[in-house]
Amino acid sequence: MKAKKFEEDQEDIVDDLNLPTARRVDQEQKRINVDFPAWVVESLGREAARIGITRQSIIKVWLVERLQAEAANKLLNGDAASGAH
Repeated sequence: MKAKKFEEDQEDIVDDLNLPTARRVDQEQKRINVDFPAWVVESLGREAARIGITRQSIIKVWLVERLQAEAANKLLNGDAASGAH
C-alpha cells in the first residue's frame, strides 16, 4: 500500500515513514584515522578556509570526487566489466 502511494505519487508518504530510524543506503558513517605530513594538513587547512568549509569536509569532498572519477574512468575503459585495476 505504501509503495503504491509513492509510485503513483498520490499523496505525501512522510507520515508513513519512521524518520528517527531512517537511513540512507551506503551512507553509514565509519570513523578512520589518517596521518598526514604537517605540510599537507596546513595546505588542507588553507584551502578549506579559502572556500569556507572545514578541513574534514574538504578531505571528504576531495576523496569522494576522486573515487567517483576513478569509477567513471573504469566504466569508460571497460575495466569494470573485466575486473582489471
